[in-house]
Amino acid sequence: MATGEDWSRIEVEACVADYLQMLALQLNGQNFNKTQRILALMERLDGRSKASVEYKFRNISAVMLELGWPTVNGYKALENYQLLLLEVVEAQLQTNLPLQAAVENAVQRPAVTAEPHSLAQAWVAIPKPTAVKEAPPEYAPRFSPARRDYLAQEARNRSLGKAGELFVLELEAQRLHGAGKKILADRIEHVSATQGDGLGYDVLSFEEDGRERLIEVKTTAFGELTPFFVSRNELARSERDAAQYQLYRLFDFRDKPRVFSLPGAIAGHCQLDAVSYLARLAG
Repeated sequence: MATGEDWSRIEVEACVADYLQMLALQLNGQNFNKTQRILALMERLDGRSKASVEYKFRNISAVMLELGWPTVNGYKALENYQLLLLEVVEAQLQTNLPLQAAVENAVQRPAVTAEPHSLAQAWVAIPKPTAVKEAPPEYAPRFSPARRDYLAQEARNRSLGKAGELFVLELEAQRLHGAGKKILADRIEHVSATQGDGLGYDVLSFEEDGRERLIEVKTTAFGELTPFFVSRNELARSERDAAQYQLYRLFDFRDKPRVFSLPGAIAGHCQLDAVSYLARLAG
């Protein structure tokens, strides 16, 4: 019976294959029972416990995010994965054409505007990610053919972005109406639509005392810890107007929209990684 972290390649391949199948089912809207799947998978492993399999799934989530893919709901990423796991995930992703099609459809699909049923149902606390551990030197940089820009594609889905902003407009109207501030609620403005998207925020709302609340909306159909993209302009605005600025992160938007707020400077809440550069010819 195997112990500790000495997972064989066969075991790792079995775990990755099961995880990717769950992800495909999830993206296609098909139900599955996680516990039953794990119990069936354990019969093919070398005496692994349910907890150890779940831990491995969380490691796979970390690899998936590193490669720009969505993850299976409920398996929060754990960063301390082994090189073997990264290699197996990369290999299976490259040949899994049904999963590639499912992800592409998910990130490009138009979104239907949703309305919050109540403030209590929509708002959640800021999620607590697991501690990010630095990868060993051999992990970075890694030029992988399995790397995709799926999360960036979703961020460019204008239909999803607009639906998220409209959701926040209704959410803010509910909040102010509930506080008896109808006049302020009537002054809420969808500034990214009325004035353009260069202001560094999307929605102008108000505190109950009349002070402005500048809201940047980031929407995903995936889980609460899915990375998101911010512009240099948004970062600068959040720093200059930190007392008024809030980033609203909407997640699980197509299923059960929920939201948490990151008030103040974005850099105070997030680890920021440069992923692209604007290049000009040097004279």
